[in-house]
Amino acid sequence: MNTNTLEVDNDVHDTNRPTSNRIHFTKDVKNAIDKVLKTDDPMDSPDFNTVDYINQLFPNEQSLVSIDETIQRMQCEVSLIDDNIRAVVRGQTNTGQDGQMALTEAQKVITTLYAHIIDVKTRAEKTEEMVKEITRDIKQLDCAKRNLTSAITTLNHLHMLVGGIESLNKLIEKRLYGEIINPLQAITEVNQHFRQYSDIEEIKNLSQNVDKIQITLAKQITEDFKDAFSPNSTGVGNVGNKQRLGLNQLADACKVISVLDPKVKKELLKWFIAQQLEEYIHLFHENQDIAWLDKIDKRYAWLKRHLLDFEDKFGAVFPLDWEVSERITVEFCRLTREQLTQIMAKRSNEIDVRLLLFAINKTQAFEQLLSKRFSGVTLEIVTTSPTLKVQPENPNADPNAPATIGLFQDQIGNCFKAHLDIYIKSIDRNLAELMEKFVEMAKEPLKVAESKTTVFPSSADLFVFYKKCMVQCNQLSNEQPMYELALVFKKYLREYASRVLEFSTPKLLTTTASIGKSMSLLTRDMQNLSTAAGQVFHNFLKEGDTQRFSREDLIQICCVLTTAEYCLETVQQLEDKLKEKIATAYANKLDMSEEKDVFHRIISNCIQLLVQDLEAGCDPSLQSMSKVQWQSISNVGDQSAFVNSICANFKQTVPVIRDNLATSRKYFTQFCHKFVNAFIPKYINVLYKCKLTLSDGSNNVLGCEQLLLDTHSLKTALLDLPSIGSSVNRKAPTSYTKVVVKDMTRAEMIIKVVMTQVQPPAHFTQQVLKLLPDITIAEYQKILDMKAVKRVDQLQLIDLFKHTASHVAVIGDGISEITSSSTEDDSVQTHSELNVNENPEAGSSSTKGLNVSEESGGTAAPTGGVTSTPKRAFIFSVGSFTGGADKNADGTSNSGSDRGRIRKLESLLKKRLP
Repeated sequence: MNTNTLEVDNDVHDTNRPTSNRIHFTKDVKNAIDKVLKTDDPMDSPDFNTVDYINQLFPNEQSLVSIDETIQRMQCEVSLIDDNIRAVVRGQTNTGQDGQMALTEAQKVITTLYAHIIDVKTRAEKTEEMVKEITRDIKQLDCAKRNLTSAITTLNHLHMLVGGIESLNKLIEKRLYGEIINPLQAITEVNQHFRQYSDIEEIKNLSQNVDKIQITLAKQITEDFKDAFSPNSTGVGNVGNKQRLGLNQLADACKVISVLDPKVKKELLKWFIAQQLEEYIHLFHENQDIAWLDKIDKRYAWLKRHLLDFEDKFGAVFPLDWEVSERITVEFCRLTREQLTQIMAKRSNEIDVRLLLFAINKTQAFEQLLSKRFSGVTLEIVTTSPTLKVQPENPNADPNAPATIGLFQDQIGNCFKAHLDIYIKSIDRNLAELMEKFVEMAKEPLKVAESKTTVFPSSADLFVFYKKCMVQCNQLSNEQPMYELALVFKKYLREYASRVLEFSTPKLLTTTASIGKSMSLLTRDMQNLSTAAGQVFHNFLKEGDTQRFSREDLIQICCVLTTAEYCLETVQQLEDKLKEKIATAYANKLDMSEEKDVFHRIISNCIQLLVQDLEAGCDPSLQSMSKVQWQSISNVGDQSAFVNSICANFKQTVPVIRDNLATSRKYFTQFCHKFVNAFIPKYINVLYKCKLTLSDGSNNVLGCEQLLLDTHSLKTALLDLPSIGSSVNRKAPTSYTKVVVKDMTRAEMIIKVVMTQVQPPAHFTQQVLKLLPDITIAEYQKILDMKAVKRVDQLQLIDLFKHTASHVAVIGDGISEITSSSTEDDSVQTHSELNVNENPEAGSSSTKGLNVSEESGGTAAPTGGVTSTPKRAFIFSVGSFTGGADKNADGTSNSGSDRGRIRKLESLLKKRLP
């Protein structure tokens, strides 16, 4: 063995044996050897590695004890392999001699086999000659038999052809059509057989004679039909010197035509149908009065009578598969359509909607009758217009199966589609009249108790009219007219919203309108100037009073809201139904989103009006609240009068709104949400105006407690607002409850902050941040104003508030935004610069910053994202702050230490946040 990494000495193996003498086998040979010589010995593996094998035998030093035994065993195996190799090599010495002997033996066998093959081939050739000699006469007999049979058959056909031509000429001359059918069919088939012999002159002449017979028959039968059905004929018999055929002979003649070229049948039917409808063309010519639309039913009555008369007289003449009655009907429809198209184009100014609908209804009824009467097998052949092509109604139905419904639809009625704009204009006019009626109805308020509904009846009437128009138009056409009808629907939906719903919505008089009303009162009553002037001054004095809706106005607003909701839902259904009925090409164009937006806007406007009214009812109470001398209250009693007034306003207004929005609970919930979102911020603003400080600068605890009691009572009233005055105590929605609890709790916390002593300032600042984590500097200053803190002291407290909040922000990984201006202890900073956010809600709307837990012991973790801070505004979203080591003896913050931390944080933020 020879390896690149390790050499193993072996006395038996020649380790210096050159590697170039190795035999290299291909991969396939190696796989074949492995299949034959299956072994598990790792040395037989093609990727055998000596080092790995030795390391496997001796994994550690202790295993070297058996190395001598392993070497001895290896030497024995090598000796055994060498012995086997020598035996194989010695055995190969006789291989050449044995191979030569085997080759000689094989050559002898091949020579013998070749001789046998030559002998077999010779015998086969002799046998073949013998068979040919035996079967030569038999083949000749078979060929003669086939030729004889063919000759006899051809002669028979020739005899039939010659004899048939002679007999047919005689039968044709005698007009014996009943006897002509069978020989004519036979001769036609025989003539087809002789087409292959057309190069023979005699055969060619016979074929030409057959063609002449067919032409003669076609011409003769056509003349016979024309003679039989000529306008001057009143029956069968003799016309001049020419004998007219009877009905039976004509029936036989039709059977003969069925055998002839199909063109003959087509031409005959074309002439016959034209002859049958000749009277109709003259009778209903456009110059005749009977041809106008008001007498269109007479056209259809004429065809009914004519078909009955035709089938009674001549029904037995024509074969059933000719469908002559149906062909007459189809041609009648074509002629009628063309005549009506021409006459309506000339007299279009005489067409009104009633006349048009009368003609369309009569035509549709007639077409339905035809669809039930006939199978429609001739329609595809006769119809050339792609718009009139009959399509099976069921796409999965067999197209070859005869349909019986709707086959004749629009065969005549297609001519009216060009004039359906008259119908659309009529619908427009009718809707305009209907809208005027609805406007008049809207001038009278809806009596809910009598109608037992809060939805205007006019809205239901409008959509019922829409439904009738849609069904009617779908019967006329589902293409362009249907799309134009949808546009008319859209137009009057917007008009109904503006002229009826918005008109019906009560509106409060503005100051200008009130003054105008007062002046009109003064000018109208000139006879009693003193009375009029007094009334004017009285109105001026009442200008400042809050304007409210009456109970009837509130009910009217609720009716407008529920009607708009009904319209909104029904418009969606109308749009879906129109898209279902209208043709696919117009379905994508149809969109009523603008109309739905109009009704959405009306609903929002009604909710806003209700909110404003309820809010206006609370304004006097809030004004009285701000005028209470809270610093003078000497005892805490029941809730204040302004709370009772607000609750009375709720009890008076909310039940009316709730009862009239009983069918629209979601919009009543929206009303409650919007009201508390508008009322609570207004209440907090009024709260900031309340003075709770005594003359000596201390807080009036009793006043604060009374105001806190009132605030809690008001929170309870707001929580019960959705079900106030109701016999059914329904739980308010969770989302509503969360808003009320969150915002009113904030109002309570403001009062608790006011109740806290300003001294020591550090404790007061911590209490503020604990009770109002999301407070802004503007709100903080308003609280200081409530406590009657002097301006100079306010600047110091605000600076301490900023530093305290900044210190909390530093502990909280510096996520809060801090500007360098907030770290400067600059006394030049004025009150106007600090009071940059007058809106108390501005801070609460963007207060998702940091929360510091009280249990954290001064270490805070960020719980929210950072919101953008307006310029020169300081919004600190922090939790409670429990103080730290950097405090002075008086409890104030060590501003120098804080300032150093803030500068350090500022430099870090500038590096990370460009």
